[in-house]
Order: sequence, then C-alpha cells, then structure tokens
Amino acid sequence: MEKVIEIQHLSKAFGSHEVLKDIDFSVKKGEVVSIIGSSGSGKSTLLRCVNLLEKPSGGQIIYKGENILDDKHDISAYRRRLGMVFQQFNLFNNHNVLSNCVVGQVKVLKRSKAEAEKIALKFLKVVGMDRYVNAKPKQLSGGQKQRVAIARALSMEPDVLLFDEPTSALDPEMVGEVLKVMKELAESGLTMLIVTHEMEFAREVSDRIVFMDKGVIAEEGTPEQIFLNPTQERTKEFLKRTLK
Repeated sequence: MEKVIEIQHLSKAFGSHEVLKDIDFSVKKGEVVSIIGSSGSGKSTLLRCVNLLEKPSGGQIIYKGENILDDKHDISAYRRRLGMVFQQFNLFNNHNVLSNCVVGQVKVLKRSKAEAEKIALKFLKVVGMDRYVNAKPKQLSGGQKQRVAIARALSMEPDVLLFDEPTSALDPEMVGEVLKVMKELAESGLTMLIVTHEMEFAREVSDRIVFMDKGVIAEEGTPEQIFLNPTQERTKEFLKRTLK
C-alpha cells in the first residue's frame, strides 16, 4: 500500500522543552492509525505538526514523495489535502449546518456554491445530520456539532482525515454517536489518523496503534500486539490503568 504521509526524525520544542523527539512513523492509504498515550505525551502536538498547525523543529514530513517542510513546497496545497476534526468542533456559529460545510469548499477549493452544497449534503447524510441543514450550531448538542464537523472535513474530500481527541469535549452519552460515525468511516476505507483516549474504540477500528510516552513512540504494532502482548513495561502500565 502506498504511504500517504511518512514522518521521519520529527522533533518539536517549545523553548527548551522538547515535546517530540525523533518521531518516525507512516500512514498508508486506507489505513486507520490510532495514537494513544497519557496526557502530555505529545499526541496532539504530533497531530498538529502533521498538518502544520505547529511548525516542527526538525525532521521531515514526506507527502507524495516530497518533504513538505522544504521551503519550496506549497504548504497551503498540502493542507488542503488533510481534513482535521478538533476537540472543540470549531464551527462557525453565525453559519447554519449546510453553510459550515460549504464555505471552505467555495473559498479554498473554488467550487461553485451549487456543487459545494451537493457534496456537503452527501456527507451530512453520511453522518446522519442532513435533517439539520438549516440549524445553527447553538441549536445542536455536542455530539451533533462534532458530526457536522466531521461532515465539513469530509466535504473537502481529503487524502487523510485527522482526529484530535474528537470525543473529549462530549458528554458521555454523546460519545457513542460520534464513535459510531467514525467506525463507519473506518470501515469505508477512509485513511484516518486518530488521537484518542477511547481504548476499546482504538482497539476495534485501528489497523495500527502508536503508543506515545514522554514525546517518543514507545511502542507500535497491531491492536492485538499492543493490547494483548505489549513488549514495553510503560505500555503495560498505561493499559493496566486505562483498560476496564
């Protein structure tokens, strides 16, 4: 399978504090990779470096054979190929559901409004939010907002969809509806890179698990390897604490 993104020797420091150290991993087309680990282990920073919301301090991010950290690379064009779903939804409160999923397509991808609306409706239906096209974000529950945010990201038809702890801001009863949508997307063959603290979900949907600890990848493998037969003591400790 072709590698969509390949991370090589990536590092990130804030002042003298090194948050990421010599990170190496890749995401292949159609693969679901979940990044797990304790708070402060560098998971979200890694995701934000992948889509350049944070500028890495060193290393390479290879996309379609090119290091996108080279000065000559068009970062905007690269970012257009990545979808991002945030913890806090980041919807436009002054736009309705449909408009939230249309505005980026028109402004960034230069699609006509009619084409953008058709694509937005398709993906709102996928996440079960097509009945709410005229609603404003303030009229929606947290789970509904996150499903709209997922539809918005899908409407840009990205090569890979990044999720930064998409259920962490939700009430417990709303977590299931978002995970259900994500599971269906995973089964559809979408390429996904997910930072999550939902261990059972990660175990169920992932092709590969990356366990991070103190800014490094401590262990990586299939869900079976990581959850049933981890080799590192730190992984065993983490799973003992987090698995019910």
